[in-house]
Amino acid sequence: MHQSTLAQLSAALESKQISSEELTRLYLDRCKKFNESLNCFITINEDEALEKAKQADKQRAENKHTSLTGIPVAQKDIFCTNGIKTSCGSKMLDNFIAPYDATVIEKMNAAGFVTLGKTNMDEFAMGSTNETSFYGPVKNPWDSERVPGGSSGGSASAVAARLSPVATGTDTGGSIRQPASLCGITGLKPTYGRVSRYGMIAFASSLDQGGPMTQTAEDAALMMNVIAGFDERDSTSAEQPIDDYTEKLNDSIEGLKIGLPKEYFSEGLDSNIAKIIEDGIKELEKLGATCKEIELPNTELSIPAYYVVAPAECSSNLSRFDGVRFGYRCDEPKDLSDLYTRSRGEGFGKEVKRRIMIGAYVLSAGYYDAYYLQAQKIRRLIRDDFQNSFKDVDVIAGPTATGTAFKLNEMMDDPVSMYLSDIYTVSVNLAGLPALSMPAGFVNKLPVGMQLIGNYFEESKLLNIAHQFQQATDHHQQIPEGFE
Repeated sequence: MHQSTLAQLSAALESKQISSEELTRLYLDRCKKFNESLNCFITINEDEALEKAKQADKQRAENKHTSLTGIPVAQKDIFCTNGIKTSCGSKMLDNFIAPYDATVIEKMNAAGFVTLGKTNMDEFAMGSTNETSFYGPVKNPWDSERVPGGSSGGSASAVAARLSPVATGTDTGGSIRQPASLCGITGLKPTYGRVSRYGMIAFASSLDQGGPMTQTAEDAALMMNVIAGFDERDSTSAEQPIDDYTEKLNDSIEGLKIGLPKEYFSEGLDSNIAKIIEDGIKELEKLGATCKEIELPNTELSIPAYYVVAPAECSSNLSRFDGVRFGYRCDEPKDLSDLYTRSRGEGFGKEVKRRIMIGAYVLSAGYYDAYYLQAQKIRRLIRDDFQNSFKDVDVIAGPTATGTAFKLNEMMDDPVSMYLSDIYTVSVNLAGLPALSMPAGFVNKLPVGMQLIGNYFEESKLLNIAHQFQQATDHHQQIPEGFE
């Protein structure tokens, strides 16, 4: 049963093939069995999960349920969850019990999902490997000596190892799509503003976006039907009509125009990855799509622009963690200055401190115009590149990551190389577009993801293409050895 998709579990619960309590126990047992080796959960919510599962069974018996009532889910530990520790992978919030639910959690609770626990993540979502967490690195279930990607690596690892059928993630510069690629699952980064950020602890407010991490595109569509929508509590939430994301899954992609950016297939892309993506493109062509080369000339500027904008926003957002109101506080401070200095120095990890310092620098007097303002201008150029391309093509396709999962500790002492690994993902966040990563094959038994990028609020189109691709291939059905 643990190999089933969200859609299959919904059908099993509806037909009374299994109860929610039995299903929840099954996943909790797997979490307890494998979490020690994978380290993908920070908190396992056993007692509350079983109680919620019993309530779900009662709701189903009384016919007061949704189609997803009673299905387990893993929540990234960046979403505030009432009564449960919400740490953001940081020592700074190791003692923080959230007093309210994020909108995403609220909506999933209303739909009847059962929260198994909170997944491990890079500290404050800063990292591409899931090694910056205060709770230690997450392991990739395909190879425990390799990283799962980050920052949503705990969620990706949990879904890939079938410790949870689905999970939530957040994407600031690729943090849903890159771990989805490295762990062989489907990950969707919605249009900026499509999913509420209320209660999602902020890293970079103009870039952060929550989304689903699932086995299949169909499951991602089912989750989007729950979590998408306008939220008046979030000033960046988009007041746009909500699609039924499952409605067009089975539509033909005959005549679809796919753009292939020449910048995505140039030097820097592993040749084995390129071959997998080319084979995936051919599969889409068999399904009736047509392809043409396009140009996104400002792609190479996306990394420097991102690593000015994101640290600038992070330095502002993380200023609230000062040892005064909540979170970590140093022992016996001598005065207020000592309280601030030692609480932040002891509470934040190395990567977070690095980005705070970069952000403070680029926002400082004399450097704002030279760095931050220039980065925002480049951001507009990147957006315009995409908009010009969408005049000629329906979607853009290419690799999600430059390579397969790398070894643990391989990039921890080389942050610039780690930053460069996000070259295919960060431009999407700078432009605020939706994008999806789906399993496209394997290189040396490690998963490879193909990325689809759409125009604003065209998540349904991406999910349709991915679903049709997954009907014709079986990459998404592969499970890491030892987790079958």
